[in-house]
Amino acid sequence: MEKTQQYERVFNHFDDDGNGKISPKELRLCVGSMGGDLSEGEAEAAVVLMDSDGDGELGFEDFVRLIEGEGEEEEKVKELREAFRMYEMGDGCECITPKSLRKMLRKLGKSNTSIEECKVMIAQFDLDGDGVLNFDEFRIMMS
Repeated sequence: MEKTQQYERVFNHFDDDGNGKISPKELRLCVGSMGGDLSEGEAEAAVVLMDSDGDGELGFEDFVRLIEGEGEEEEKVKELREAFRMYEMGDGCECITPKSLRKMLRKLGKSNTSIEECKVMIAQFDLDGDGVLNFDEFRIMMS
């Protein structure tokens, strides 16, 4: 069976609602059935990154691009998670705060960065306006 036909079979299998698109929820089921683990946020970020027409779902071509680059993408996500954890406070927040950003910048030799400057840096990528960066916002910032 040709590779494209195999992709079509997988795509159609996970297109639960038959709309010709894969939603983040359907993508999570797809990855889970292949033994992977994808959080809701990671699935949404993957769809945002690969969605060529901006409708919030993956068309077949988007799906193929995602699958063919999956190994690379998984490695990138893993590396980004490790980097993200370096900036977290470790207080269970799972976010980068102005204080945790300042602490990391000091470790990197930028000891004169103020909390206000850190707030400005965070605000540039703080999509939900909560004053901190979650992993998805960090990932967008790093792309």
